[in-house]
Amino acid sequence: MKTTYKAVPVLWKDVAIAEDSFWGQRQKINRKITIPLEYKLNKKNGVFKAYQWDWWDKRKGKAPWRIWVGDLSKWIEAASYAIALNYDEKLAVKIKEAINCLIQGQKENGYLYPNPMMKEQVFANLQEYHELYEIGHDIEGAVAYFQATGKRNFLNAICKTADLLCRVFGRGKGQKRGYDGHPEIELALVKLYKTTGNEDYLKLAKFFVEERGRKPYYFKKEMALLRKKGLPFFGWYKDEQWYWYCQAHKPVREQDEAAGHAVRLLYLYSGVADVAAITGDAGLLSACKRVWKNIITRRMYITGGVGSFPDCESFTFDYDLPDENAYAETCASIALVFFAHRMLHIELDSQYSDVMEKALYNGVLSGVGIDGKSFFYANPLAVYPEALKRVGSHRAGIRQKWFGCACCPPNIARLLASLGGYIYSVSDNTIYVHLYVEGESNINLCGRDIRINQKTNYPWDGKIRLLVHTNHPSEFSMAVRIPGWCRNAAVMLNNKKVDLKEATKKGYAYLLKKWEDGDVIELNFPMPVECVEAHPAVRMNAGKVALQRGPLIYCLEEVDNGKNLADISLIDRSDFKLLKRNDIKGGYIAIEGEAKRRVIDSAWRNVLYRTNPSKEERIKFAAIPYHLWANRRAGEMRVWVNY
Repeated sequence: MKTTYKAVPVLWKDVAIAEDSFWGQRQKINRKITIPLEYKLNKKNGVFKAYQWDWWDKRKGKAPWRIWVGDLSKWIEAASYAIALNYDEKLAVKIKEAINCLIQGQKENGYLYPNPMMKEQVFANLQEYHELYEIGHDIEGAVAYFQATGKRNFLNAICKTADLLCRVFGRGKGQKRGYDGHPEIELALVKLYKTTGNEDYLKLAKFFVEERGRKPYYFKKEMALLRKKGLPFFGWYKDEQWYWYCQAHKPVREQDEAAGHAVRLLYLYSGVADVAAITGDAGLLSACKRVWKNIITRRMYITGGVGSFPDCESFTFDYDLPDENAYAETCASIALVFFAHRMLHIELDSQYSDVMEKALYNGVLSGVGIDGKSFFYANPLAVYPEALKRVGSHRAGIRQKWFGCACCPPNIARLLASLGGYIYSVSDNTIYVHLYVEGESNINLCGRDIRINQKTNYPWDGKIRLLVHTNHPSEFSMAVRIPGWCRNAAVMLNNKKVDLKEATKKGYAYLLKKWEDGDVIELNFPMPVECVEAHPAVRMNAGKVALQRGPLIYCLEEVDNGKNLADISLIDRSDFKLLKRNDIKGGYIAIEGEAKRRVIDSAWRNVLYRTNPSKEERIKFAAIPYHLWANRRAGEMRVWVNY
């Protein structure tokens, strides 16, 4: 089937990230600490045994959160990427154990979602039970394991489940015209189609996309049938006014803004983008573009976080981006990376890779501590611990060891382990460089073997050196991304300056030549500290700026600056100093500058308001990369600063 993808990603296992690089260090921690920890906790919490139906009958006390089982497949996916890049026999055995638990719990007809309620309600409560969401993660785990090992046992089992879905769902006689309350199955089915070539899986993905939001509403009929049969349901979102929450308020082709639960929306549109590209559906692609534009111009935090409303983990309305009350779930930033990556390969426009980079370095990475074993579910842009204690310590600037609903930790693990797959892409005669990460890649370009060595200290330094190696000199293009944050980029090809005005198209500099072994591209992206303002309609940040250096957003923490961060005002928006620090493992570059703050003197004792102007003191402030906050001790934190 002819697709409208303009390029395809270089597979994650063909890219080796240097272990001592910025991302290499994080991958190592992920492999040695996070993935083993998640295995241990999944085992302890019953996620392995949860796939065995009789375990639910025997279990006493509180049962696991019903969507935990999908976490096991996300763990399998992460661990599969890890063993393909750095083989570990002990980890390989644990993966086999996890896969066996899944396969042993599979019903003869392929059904795979053990839950005591599901014995009577198989595919009967799609809005609330998330069966298809969980199966989607099973599919992604099976594809990753097959790509990593070449073994088909898990893939064959999951194809049996997918075949069941193809029989149950559709517009034929006796089929269900439903879709899941939590989108994910759509993008997973496309992955399965790409892996197996079975077009039934693509057709089913398109069906789920097309059916969502049509009237009469499927969820309304579903709830009525559950009532009639006297079957239990939660009724969280039983009214039509709540269908926006799961993007079922109108057909996808008619949607024009980011609505509802942020993770659900971005998983959905990742699948929509895939379906649109593979089938050449211009209408679906237009919907993707509309929603994308709405997100990045009106509903995305400067960190790449999305989903501002805590109670529903959802988008709200344009420019509503509260800082202290921000939700910005880690999974939502990860899902934004997925959506951006797919749109990038449809349009080859750096607006997508710029957002992908922003989310990776800030909104995603803040979700896991530098120790690899402490996590954030929500990622606010300001923290005043006393104000947030009542809504949970993970919102009060204290990293958590685990969560009741632990979707974020395995999601981070699988993204970090597969990061190599986001760096390069290829088209018919072009190699694209999207991210700057030290390491080596082996790329097949139309039958030609090209090896690229990338040398850089990015994101601390904007200098990158790309060495091209080939045994057979040939003509093709190297397209290198010019970051949107960079004002004065310079590119040298074999010591000759490239005219970027002439070479650049949609944010990529295209270097066409007959490449020979040892050719060198040198990039220089100056990284001054910049003060970024928010749109005036973002009422929370009026009169404030955020500090940015390169792709990194910075924040102030109480540990460096004392209390009352909200009272700090910058004196000079251009006089900043950089300082290398090592008080957080791995080290980082901090920003220092001059600021002022009111003095809390004796005149404020027992006074809440006063008319006499306060005295001010000049202070030195220090800011650290946002992704590193809460790695020393808990306290206040703030991204946006008065000026």
